Amino acid sequence: MDPKNLLEMLSQTVERYSEKDALMWKQDGSYVSMTYQALWDRIRNLAAGLARLGVNPGDKVAILSNSNQMWAISDFAIGSLGAVSVPVYPTIPYNQVSYVLKNGDCTIAIVENDEQLQKVRDGDAELQHAIVMEPGPDFTATGHVSSLASLEKDGAIHPLNDWEERWKAIAEDQLMTIIHTSGTTGEPKGVMLSHENFLSNMKAIQFWLIELKPEDVQLSYLPLSHVFERLAGHYMPLSVGTTIAYAESIDTIQDNMQEVQPTIMTSVPRLFEKVYARVVEQVEGGSPVKRKMFNWALDVGGQRYDYYLNTPVQEMLLNKQMPKKLQRHLLLADRLVYQKIKQRLGGRMRSMVVGGGTLNPDIARFFWSLDIPILEGYGLTETSPVVTTNPITRAKVGTTGKPLPNVKVRIASDGEVLVKGPNVMQGYYKNQEATDKDIVDGWLHTGDIGSLDEEGYLKIIDRKKRMLVLSTGKNVAPAPVESVINESSYIEFAAVVGDGRQYVIALVTPDMENLLPWAKQQGMDVGSRAELCKRDEVQQLLTDEVARLTQSHADYEQPKKVVVVKDEWTVDSGELTPKLSLKMNHILEKYKSVIEETYDETSVSEREVAAGT
Repeated sequence: MDPKNLLEMLSQTVERYSEKDALMWKQDGSYVSMTYQALWDRIRNLAAGLARLGVNPGDKVAILSNSNQMWAISDFAIGSLGAVSVPVYPTIPYNQVSYVLKNGDCTIAIVENDEQLQKVRDGDAELQHAIVMEPGPDFTATGHVSSLASLEKDGAIHPLNDWEERWKAIAEDQLMTIIHTSGTTGEPKGVMLSHENFLSNMKAIQFWLIELKPEDVQLSYLPLSHVFERLAGHYMPLSVGTTIAYAESIDTIQDNMQEVQPTIMTSVPRLFEKVYARVVEQVEGGSPVKRKMFNWALDVGGQRYDYYLNTPVQEMLLNKQMPKKLQRHLLLADRLVYQKIKQRLGGRMRSMVVGGGTLNPDIARFFWSLDIPILEGYGLTETSPVVTTNPITRAKVGTTGKPLPNVKVRIASDGEVLVKGPNVMQGYYKNQEATDKDIVDGWLHTGDIGSLDEEGYLKIIDRKKRMLVLSTGKNVAPAPVESVINESSYIEFAAVVGDGRQYVIALVTPDMENLLPWAKQQGMDVGSRAELCKRDEVQQLLTDEVARLTQSHADYEQPKKVVVVKDEWTVDSGELTPKLSLKMNHILEKYKSVIEETYDETSVSEREVAAGT
């Protein structure tokens, strides 16, 4: 029987897999686990504790934490009371935290540690209570601050006798969460998502995507405050009995993969761009024999991908075998090349799902050719989030796949992607004007420019507001250009600008992890980051990298100048959103003078501009 709310969904899984591991996390240097029954018991206890604090249906409770087992417990405990969770990115500064808490009308905040508690205290949001997941050694409970452990203990002593009746009474259209947008083009808006929004999306995804299984282990490293990970890395696996293993951080993913040996993983394009760059760098640095063997294996894998893409589904269902020669070559390529790369991912990875941005088609095909399927999809916070995804049996590189069975997609006259379906949000919280602007006659105006091919696969070109119109009349979509530039192992991030100009230029930040060893190999006296960025050799290297990687693009899409930015771009400094997308309004404002000088060739030399001086 289909569940009518997310608590019923989890309850059904607990009934089937009560003693199976639900969650895994690193503790004292090793991974520990929690069964589905233990997870359910802790949700019930925390719900009772929250109720004793006065949490009622409709109340807004913030979660300010990195992804961990307590995030999951808190999310379901809040939802079981008919209350509304308001996730907050743990990387944003206190003033942005305060904005979300106030805009979301939060009365209680569950925070990860003392650092996050201080952000709440530094802001001007009026909270009734704060709950700390991991209190520090100097933590002292007060009338307005308590630990999550004490709240769970209190709930175990004083259980809610009608808890089951409460969550069973939650209707499909009841509000589950308010997730704020990243605010790349203005103040963040609170997206209202119901139980039905998520459940309808999950049901449709299972139809298209690779089937999740109870024996799967899914590595989770993206923040649960982001809707993509919330659904694909949280609700989806918990709905089928999959085990979720939380990575310690983005920096420890490689080690965590070896420890938990995941079979499934979700990610944003940035991770694949960097893995690709490092693999290519290692291959190019190897012997001629190894390079030849790798390229041969890549070609063989490409032939397999083409076979699956071009063979009619009906023939595949009849178990039509691929050519025997190709089968033999694949077995050899797997032993000599594929397995070695798969071992870096833990050795058991059978699929990776990418969202939150556009993946370079060359990189996607690269992984497919190595027998590591990457299933790209498209969605927004406002669509809970998935709109389209590539089915495992017919994934088309360079597209974000087909619309889900219960979702309609059409392209407006100006190229904007419009979406209609049960996954579309209820609206923006306390912002009817923005809701009416974005949802017209039931169709959500996504703000993305895209196209549908003859088979119904969607291709996203760029954000509508990011399209650059040159003074020559040419239109440039910066995202695809930035994506290929990011393939360089020496470049961390790239931003292409040039709206209203005669040509485009690129602002790039160096990847110091690879640039420093290169500089030392060149015999440079490496000083500070800023000093290194001023070096002629570094400027030339990065300029050449941009030229090399964009040479297949149209001439007007190729940056004519490269600005080497000495600053590191981070979420805290404002250049990146929490999902590592560029925050262009901030970048354009911060580097306004440098951009102006770069275009004004008479006022400053190209060398000075490249150094960011």
